[in-house]
Amino acid sequence: MKRIQGWGNIDTDYPVPEPAREYLSKAVGKPLKLPNIPVKELLAKIPPSTCPNHPLITADPEERLKHARGQSLNDWVDMFDGLIDTYPDGVAYPTSKDDVRTLIEFAEREHINLIPYGGGSSVTGHLTPPGEGPITISVDLARMNQLIDLNEENHEATFGAGVSGPQLEEQLRKHGYILGHFPQSWEYSTLGGWIVTRSVGQQSYHYGRIEPLFVSGHMETPSGPLDLPHVPKSAAGPDLRHMVLGSEARLGILTEATMRIRQLPEQEHFYAAFFPSFEIGVDAVRKIAQDELPLSMLRLSDPMETETTFQLSGEEKLVNLAKKGLKIFGQGDQPCMLIYGLTGNPANNRLADRQLAHFVRSYQGMMVKFYLGEAWVEKRFLTPYLRNTLWDLGYALDTLETAMPWSKLQETRNAVVQEIAHGLEADNEPVLVFSHISHVYTNGGSIYVTYLYRRAQDPHETLARWQNLKTAASQTIIDRGGTISHQHGVGIDHKPYLPIEKGALGTQMIRNMIKDVDPNNIMNQGKLIDLD
Repeated sequence: MKRIQGWGNIDTDYPVPEPAREYLSKAVGKPLKLPNIPVKELLAKIPPSTCPNHPLITADPEERLKHARGQSLNDWVDMFDGLIDTYPDGVAYPTSKDDVRTLIEFAEREHINLIPYGGGSSVTGHLTPPGEGPITISVDLARMNQLIDLNEENHEATFGAGVSGPQLEEQLRKHGYILGHFPQSWEYSTLGGWIVTRSVGQQSYHYGRIEPLFVSGHMETPSGPLDLPHVPKSAAGPDLRHMVLGSEARLGILTEATMRIRQLPEQEHFYAAFFPSFEIGVDAVRKIAQDELPLSMLRLSDPMETETTFQLSGEEKLVNLAKKGLKIFGQGDQPCMLIYGLTGNPANNRLADRQLAHFVRSYQGMMVKFYLGEAWVEKRFLTPYLRNTLWDLGYALDTLETAMPWSKLQETRNAVVQEIAHGLEADNEPVLVFSHISHVYTNGGSIYVTYLYRRAQDPHETLARWQNLKTAASQTIIDRGGTISHQHGVGIDHKPYLPIEKGALGTQMIRNMIKDVDPNNIMNQGKLIDLD
């Protein structure tokens, strides 16, 4: 069963061993013991629904609470500390595009705001009902999760947009295929959510971002149904897929999508390597990407993330042994860990591994072919559960990300990390901050930053600390020409920065497109961009 507060399944936990707790206490201070608001108290706060009766919509308070927020830090404070004050007036569970069409027509007649809901994994505020305005209905697409068509000749598969990552891959695997899109939220995030937020999977170096995987689809909009052209390539004007990609439900509700698929790889392995500094590691990863080595993943952690990963593992003796070994082999006091993937047939994987080993050695690094890569694979989708444990201990944890060209990447990463590290000095609160490069391209890469600080006695102060850190880091990214979002979309949290990235004319083009398709503004009000 899915948690109402926090991330994931209620039966899954990520414990933090005592040595790791001591490490965190030294890094940011001993946390306060803070209670979480019981779910029953949250339910008691929910006002009566004002939604007109409809056979597809339930006004059950628990369903409304479950769909009221996502996974941003703002959402967590609302749900755990009881600051939540807006809720959907009802929840709908359509089972077909006809049901979705019916809901849109109902919303048009009754002036209702519709918020599509996939897996509730948004970390930028896509799911928050507006504080003022019309009645809001959450449209949960979980029942639209089937494999609709498998075309083996084209290597394409069509799914309902509400299919989750595990459901999608399980259905493909039965036929010997894989999509290969694995965001960290894979356990709950959905195909439709990936498309409308331009998601990126952990192995995008091999399988690609969601954009090239998305062939065509069907969207129900307030102006009518939209069937995207289904052709391999076209030069006939702008690509309509790119109006759907990143649209964040402002144009309508994506009900099904046709995706490019591949045959299951013969084998897959993940291993580790180390470099003596982040600067050397970045140069090595850049060269590997530009030489287009046939790997499936490259993930380079900075020294602090490498150290924190070791500390949180709970393997104290193994960590100490590993550190001694790294020093003996010339990796110094600031080693950086690279996790890489090999996906394909055995011969090609062996060749890619030899090629990578050459690069690692030429950049003063060393290969580690045991334990670390396997340990990463085991926990790749468990890591989000760590946030639950840390919150209960008294720590708030959040992430942000951007993408920069190689010429600006290291300087930007250093600036963002410094802004966050010193962001709460006025409050005399340390911040633990670390980063990695998680996706690489020939011309640049993404910077993924994680930061942790102590929760305050007053939840408004916990939220204010997050806002200070998020704002300072976001402004630093924008000032250096980076994107405000490489893979998490815009929602509410990034909305103030979108006009800076798109420019005045680009912003107006997006605004005009939304107004043309949704003239009565019933689709996910307040997200992505303001219309006035």
